[in-house]
Amino acid sequence: MRARWSSLTGPLDTSDLRDILLINVAVGIVGISYGAITVGEGFAWWVPNFMSVVVLGGASQFLFTGVVGAGGSVVAAVLAGLLVNARHLPFGFALADTVRGRPLLGSYLMIDEVVAFALAQRDPARRRAAFFVCGIGLWLFWSLGSLIGAVLGQTVTDTDAFGLDAAFPAVLLALIMPALRDAATRNVALVGSVLALFAVPYAPSGVAVLCALPALLLWRHRPGAPEPEEVDVS
Repeated sequence: MRARWSSLTGPLDTSDLRDILLINVAVGIVGISYGAITVGEGFAWWVPNFMSVVVLGGASQFLFTGVVGAGGSVVAAVLAGLLVNARHLPFGFALADTVRGRPLLGSYLMIDEVVAFALAQRDPARRRAAFFVCGIGLWLFWSLGSLIGAVLGQTVTDTDAFGLDAAFPAVLLALIMPALRDAATRNVALVGSVLALFAVPYAPSGVAVLCALPALLLWRHRPGAPEPEEVDVS
Protein backbone atom coordinates (compact mmCIF):
# COMPACT_ATOMS: atom_id res chain seq x y z
CA MET A 1 0.00 0.00 0.00
CA ARG A 2 2.81 2.41 0.92
CA ALA A 3 4.60 1.69 -2.37
CA ARG A 4 1.42 2.31 -4.33
CA TRP A 5 0.79 5.61 -2.51
CA SER A 6 4.42 6.64 -3.09
CA SER A 7 4.08 5.95 -6.79
CA LEU A 8 1.01 8.19 -6.88
CA THR A 9 2.56 11.08 -4.93
CA GLY A 10 6.07 10.61 -6.37
CA PRO A 11 6.30 13.86 -8.40
CA LEU A 12 4.89 15.94 -5.51
CA ASP A 13 7.14 17.41 -2.85
CA THR A 14 6.44 18.08 0.83
CA SER A 15 5.12 21.60 0.22
CA ASP A 16 2.63 20.28 -2.35
CA LEU A 17 1.34 17.66 0.07
CA ARG A 18 1.09 20.28 2.82
CA ASP A 19 -0.97 22.58 0.58
CA ILE A 20 -3.23 19.68 -0.39
CA LEU A 21 -3.75 18.84 3.27
CA LEU A 22 -4.66 22.45 4.12
CA ILE A 23 -7.17 22.57 1.26
CA ASN A 24 -8.79 19.34 2.37
CA VAL A 25 -8.98 20.39 6.03
CA ALA A 26 -10.84 23.53 4.93
CA VAL A 27 -13.17 21.40 2.79
CA GLY A 28 -13.79 19.09 5.76
CA ILE A 29 -14.81 22.06 7.94
CA VAL A 30 -17.30 23.17 5.29
CA GLY A 31 -18.53 19.55 5.16
CA ILE A 32 -19.28 19.69 8.90
CA SER A 33 -21.47 22.75 8.39
CA TYR A 34 -23.18 21.03 5.44
CA GLY A 35 -24.02 17.95 7.51
CA ALA A 36 -25.36 20.01 10.41
CA ILE A 37 -27.43 22.27 8.15
CA THR A 38 -28.92 19.34 6.23
CA VAL A 39 -29.98 17.51 9.39
CA GLY A 40 -31.28 20.81 10.79
CA GLU A 41 -33.53 21.11 7.72
CA GLY A 42 -35.23 17.87 8.72
CA PHE A 43 -33.32 15.31 6.66
CA ALA A 44 -32.28 11.97 8.16
CA TRP A 45 -28.74 11.81 9.57
CA TRP A 46 -27.51 9.55 6.76
CA VAL A 47 -28.70 11.77 3.90
CA PRO A 48 -25.81 14.30 3.86
CA ASN A 49 -23.20 11.55 3.97
CA PHE A 50 -24.99 9.53 1.30
CA MET A 51 -25.12 12.58 -0.98
CA SER A 52 -21.47 13.35 -0.26
CA VAL A 53 -20.49 9.89 -1.45
CA VAL A 54 -22.82 9.77 -4.47
CA VAL A 55 -22.76 13.40 -5.64
CA LEU A 56 -19.50 14.80 -4.22
CA GLY A 57 -20.35 18.38 -5.13
CA GLY A 58 -20.48 20.98 -2.37
CA ALA A 59 -22.41 23.67 -4.24
CA SER A 60 -24.98 21.27 -5.70
CA GLN A 61 -25.43 19.52 -2.34
CA PHE A 62 -26.01 22.83 -0.54
CA LEU A 63 -28.45 23.83 -3.28
CA PHE A 64 -30.38 20.57 -2.96
CA THR A 65 -30.69 21.04 0.79
CA GLY A 66 -31.75 24.68 0.43
CA VAL A 67 -34.34 24.07 -2.29
CA VAL A 68 -35.94 20.97 -0.79
CA GLY A 69 -35.66 22.34 2.76
CA ALA A 70 -37.55 25.46 1.65
CA GLY A 71 -40.39 23.30 0.31
CA GLY A 72 -39.26 23.10 -3.31
CA SER A 73 -39.57 19.99 -5.42
CA VAL A 74 -36.81 17.46 -5.94
CA VAL A 75 -37.00 18.15 -9.68
CA ALA A 76 -36.24 21.85 -9.14
CA ALA A 77 -33.36 20.92 -6.83
CA VAL A 78 -31.89 18.50 -9.38
CA LEU A 79 -32.20 21.06 -12.20
CA ALA A 80 -30.46 23.67 -10.06
CA GLY A 81 -27.69 21.16 -9.30
CA LEU A 82 -27.24 20.32 -12.98
CA LEU A 83 -27.02 24.01 -13.78
CA VAL A 84 -24.33 24.57 -11.16
CA ASN A 85 -22.36 21.52 -12.32
CA ALA A 86 -22.42 22.56 -15.98
CA ARG A 87 -19.02 24.16 -15.31
CA HIS A 88 -17.54 20.65 -15.24
CA LEU A 89 -17.78 20.43 -19.04
CA PRO A 90 -14.88 22.84 -19.66
CA PHE A 91 -13.06 21.27 -16.70
CA GLY A 92 -13.23 17.94 -18.49
CA PHE A 93 -11.75 19.36 -21.69
CA ALA A 94 -8.94 21.06 -19.76
CA LEU A 95 -8.02 17.88 -17.85
CA ALA A 96 -8.72 15.24 -20.49
CA ASP A 97 -5.09 14.16 -20.70
CA THR A 98 -4.69 14.27 -16.91
CA VAL A 99 -7.46 11.74 -16.24
CA ARG A 100 -6.70 9.58 -19.26
CA GLY A 101 -6.80 5.93 -18.20
CA ARG A 102 -9.13 6.63 -15.26
CA PRO A 103 -11.96 8.69 -16.83
CA LEU A 104 -14.70 7.56 -14.42
CA LEU A 105 -12.65 8.25 -11.30
CA GLY A 106 -11.40 11.49 -12.84
CA SER A 107 -14.90 12.79 -13.58
CA TYR A 108 -16.01 11.83 -10.07
CA LEU A 109 -13.16 13.75 -8.44
CA MET A 110 -13.42 16.80 -10.72
CA ILE A 111 -14.16 19.35 -7.99
CA ASP A 112 -13.29 23.07 -8.15
CA GLU A 113 -10.47 22.89 -5.59
CA VAL A 114 -9.01 19.78 -7.22
CA VAL A 115 -9.16 21.30 -10.70
CA ALA A 116 -7.58 24.57 -9.54
CA PHE A 117 -4.72 22.79 -7.75
CA ALA A 118 -4.08 20.46 -10.69
CA LEU A 119 -4.07 23.19 -13.33
CA ALA A 120 -1.52 25.12 -11.30
CA GLN A 121 1.00 22.36 -12.10
CA ARG A 122 2.82 22.78 -15.41
CA ASP A 123 4.43 19.35 -15.54
CA PRO A 124 1.94 16.69 -16.76
CA ALA A 125 3.13 14.09 -14.23
CA ARG A 126 2.83 16.55 -11.32
CA ARG A 127 -0.57 17.67 -12.59
CA ARG A 128 -1.84 14.10 -12.67
CA ALA A 129 -0.47 13.35 -9.20
CA ALA A 130 -1.87 16.59 -7.78
CA PHE A 131 -5.29 15.88 -9.27
CA PHE A 132 -5.72 12.39 -7.89
CA VAL A 133 -4.05 12.96 -4.51
CA CYS A 134 -6.05 16.13 -3.87
CA GLY A 135 -9.23 14.51 -5.20
CA ILE A 136 -8.99 11.38 -3.06
CA GLY A 137 -8.15 13.50 -0.01
CA LEU A 138 -11.08 15.81 -0.68
CA TRP A 139 -13.45 12.85 -0.94
CA LEU A 140 -12.26 11.54 2.41
CA PHE A 141 -12.37 14.88 4.24
CA TRP A 142 -15.71 15.99 2.74
CA SER A 143 -17.42 12.66 3.49
CA LEU A 144 -16.03 12.51 7.02
CA GLY A 145 -16.89 16.16 7.64
CA SER A 146 -20.49 15.75 6.47
CA LEU A 147 -20.87 12.68 8.69
CA ILE A 148 -19.51 14.52 11.73
CA GLY A 149 -21.78 17.48 11.00
CA ALA A 150 -24.82 15.23 10.67
CA VAL A 151 -24.11 13.53 14.00
CA LEU A 152 -23.54 16.88 15.72
CA GLY A 153 -26.64 18.32 14.04
CA GLN A 154 -28.82 15.69 15.71
CA THR A 155 -27.95 17.17 19.12
CA VAL A 156 -29.04 20.68 18.06
CA THR A 157 -32.81 20.97 18.37
CA ASP A 158 -32.99 24.55 17.06
CA THR A 159 -30.42 25.22 14.32
CA ASP A 160 -31.63 28.81 13.91
CA ALA A 161 -30.48 29.59 17.46
CA PHE A 162 -26.90 28.74 16.42
CA GLY A 163 -27.07 30.65 13.16
CA LEU A 164 -26.96 27.55 10.97
CA ASP A 165 -29.81 28.96 8.89
CA ALA A 166 -27.49 31.81 7.90
CA ALA A 167 -24.59 29.44 7.26
CA PHE A 168 -26.22 28.04 4.10
CA PRO A 169 -26.29 31.31 2.09
CA ALA A 170 -22.96 32.34 3.62
CA VAL A 171 -21.24 29.17 2.39
CA LEU A 172 -22.76 29.51 -1.09
CA LEU A 173 -21.55 33.11 -1.23
CA ALA A 174 -18.07 32.01 -0.18
CA LEU A 175 -18.04 29.39 -2.95
CA ILE A 176 -18.77 31.94 -5.67
CA MET A 177 -16.69 34.85 -4.34
CA PRO A 178 -13.51 33.94 -6.30
CA ALA A 179 -15.46 33.98 -9.58
CA LEU A 180 -16.88 37.43 -8.83
CA ARG A 181 -13.46 39.03 -9.25
CA ASP A 182 -14.17 39.04 -12.97
CA ALA A 183 -16.36 42.03 -13.93
CA ALA A 184 -18.33 40.16 -16.61
CA THR A 185 -19.10 37.29 -14.22
CA ARG A 186 -20.07 39.79 -11.52
CA ASN A 187 -22.55 41.54 -13.84
CA VAL A 188 -24.16 38.24 -14.83
CA ALA A 189 -24.48 37.23 -11.17
CA LEU A 190 -26.00 40.60 -10.24
CA VAL A 191 -28.61 40.52 -13.00
CA GLY A 192 -29.42 36.88 -12.23
CA SER A 193 -29.86 37.69 -8.54
CA VAL A 194 -32.28 40.51 -9.34
CA LEU A 195 -34.32 38.26 -11.64
CA ALA A 196 -34.46 35.53 -8.99
CA LEU A 197 -35.50 37.99 -6.27
CA PHE A 198 -38.34 39.34 -8.40
CA ALA A 199 -39.52 35.77 -9.04
CA VAL A 200 -39.54 34.73 -5.36
CA PRO A 201 -43.08 36.03 -4.54
CA TYR A 202 -44.59 34.37 -7.60
CA ALA A 203 -42.60 31.20 -8.35
CA PRO A 204 -42.91 27.92 -6.41
CA SER A 205 -40.19 27.26 -3.84
CA GLY A 206 -36.91 26.38 -5.46
CA VAL A 207 -37.91 27.60 -8.93
CA ALA A 208 -36.88 31.25 -8.48
CA VAL A 209 -33.19 30.37 -8.86
CA LEU A 210 -33.91 28.93 -12.30
CA CYS A 211 -35.44 32.26 -13.32
CA ALA A 212 -31.92 33.72 -13.20
CA LEU A 213 -30.94 31.78 -16.34
CA PRO A 214 -31.70 34.62 -18.83
CA ALA A 215 -28.83 36.55 -17.25
CA LEU A 216 -26.46 34.14 -19.02
CA LEU A 217 -27.23 36.02 -22.25
CA LEU A 218 -25.01 38.79 -20.89
CA TRP A 219 -22.09 36.35 -20.77
CA ARG A 220 -22.34 35.76 -24.50
CA HIS A 221 -22.20 39.51 -25.17
CA ARG A 222 -19.50 40.34 -22.61
CA PRO A 223 -16.59 42.57 -23.70
CA GLY A 224 -13.95 40.50 -25.45
CA ALA A 225 -16.26 37.55 -26.12
CA PRO A 226 -15.35 35.68 -29.33
CA GLU A 227 -17.58 36.37 -32.28
CA PRO A 228 -19.50 33.37 -33.64
CA GLU A 229 -17.82 31.91 -36.71
CA GLU A 230 -19.56 32.27 -40.03
CA VAL A 231 -20.33 29.00 -41.74
CA ASP A 232 -19.92 28.82 -45.48
CA VAL A 233 -22.81 26.77 -46.83
CA SER A 234 -22.03 27.34 -50.50
